[in-house]
Amino acid sequence: MLNFADRISGKLFHTIAEVCTNSGIKAFVIGGFVRDLLVGRPSKDVDIVVIGSGIKVARQVAEKLGSGTQVKYFKNFGTAMIRDKDWVIEFVGARKESYRSNSRKPIVEDGSLTDDQNRRDFTINAMSLSLQKNTFGDLLDPFNGVEDIKNKTIRTPLDPDITFSDDPLRMMRAIRFATQLNFNIEIKTLDAITRNKQRITIVSMERVVDEMNLIIMSPKPSIGFRLMEQTGLLRIIFPKLADLKGVEVINRHAHKDNFYHTLQVLDNLCMKSDDIWLRWSALLHDIAKPVTKRYSPETGWTFHAHEFLGAKMVPGIFKKLKLPLNDKMRYVQKMVMLHLRPIVLAQEVVTDSAVRRLLFDAGDDIDDLMMLCDADITSKNEERVKKYLNNFQLVRRKLKEVEAKDQLRNWQPPVTGEAIMETFGLSPSKKVGDIKIAIREAILDGYIENNYSSAYEFMLEKGKEMKLNVQKLIEQPLAESDKQVDEE
Repeated sequence: MLNFADRISGKLFHTIAEVCTNSGIKAFVIGGFVRDLLVGRPSKDVDIVVIGSGIKVARQVAEKLGSGTQVKYFKNFGTAMIRDKDWVIEFVGARKESYRSNSRKPIVEDGSLTDDQNRRDFTINAMSLSLQKNTFGDLLDPFNGVEDIKNKTIRTPLDPDITFSDDPLRMMRAIRFATQLNFNIEIKTLDAITRNKQRITIVSMERVVDEMNLIIMSPKPSIGFRLMEQTGLLRIIFPKLADLKGVEVINRHAHKDNFYHTLQVLDNLCMKSDDIWLRWSALLHDIAKPVTKRYSPETGWTFHAHEFLGAKMVPGIFKKLKLPLNDKMRYVQKMVMLHLRPIVLAQEVVTDSAVRRLLFDAGDDIDDLMMLCDADITSKNEERVKKYLNNFQLVRRKLKEVEAKDQLRNWQPPVTGEAIMETFGLSPSKKVGDIKIAIREAILDGYIENNYSSAYEFMLEKGKEMKLNVQKLIEQPLAESDKQVDEE
């Protein structure tokens, strides 16, 4: 029998073992911590299953650890949690579960260690380590989880149809673990996901998307999305993403498969960034291509304005998937809206005016946008990829030059609406808005410099064109540093 006493030799585990031995209670480390120990992933989240009261053991362990260790109780679930430095330890009594067909919430009863291992989702999560004094560190592996780890296999301990029908979220978890660990899902288990896919509809979207986010945050998310598409889960959970799949051919003209392109963009981006919302931007950047797809004998396949329509689709997608309808959503919208702009610049002569407008629209997110555009180059033609990436370097240099000169990132108008109204004696009106827009366009076109005096002189000229009378000339506001000098 394998023994891992040397791998759980710290004070924490020995304290739990001592408490349980003194109380005549059996306890075991079970689940994800044991799995991660074997696959070599660092983990400080520990589940302890107790043959008896987990809450009672947690209280005694906290007292033994001392130093004000706090216990958080979840009495409705019969669990308790301790935080000890950066460790999180959850205690629960061993249990067995049964399910009703219309709910993934189990009917729970007290059980044995065998009952508890039988209810686990996958063989690699059903292993446990003994915390008994005489068998401390012994591995209990009733379903050959060690072999499945060696073979990089995800498999259910019992009949997969029952496992997934009982708790359909386990289908998403199977795909998530396969993605995170780069494992394969055993064929019987994979087929059972396909057969039971409709059961996912009884799970709340929040729980489903929690798993999807873990897939997105894995090193290579395409593994998970391919499995979701293959089993039919994606069509149920996120049909608009599934709609990207497929290639249409007319007169021997074919477009690329936008589903697999999207997954490649996502994988490319994941090598550079772990920002979940930038990763979501990659997933959604071409989401409107199916509805904007057109064929012309002269030009072939086009997806005109897919970036604009895609940005409009983002709020509806976020609402359906129960993602946050806040600045994170608006950031994704911006990335989807702008993702073609640097690519267009890279194909043409890069003018200062075009760069100013890109800086104005992207603001502080310009670096993220450029990273997304790099990831969006997925051509199999190496020369074409090299050309695009080289052109992007030119765009980046131009961005730095224009930014240093014009300071347009997160641009604020040099002349405010209040100053315009006071100068011409106007109340809030369309005329004020027209003047503000004219000043902005003049700066972006390079007609005037991005400063107060240039903008104010331009405003006076514009007012004259509009036959407005100057009521009062406004001096340039002092900068904060100038105010301090003036006060001194």
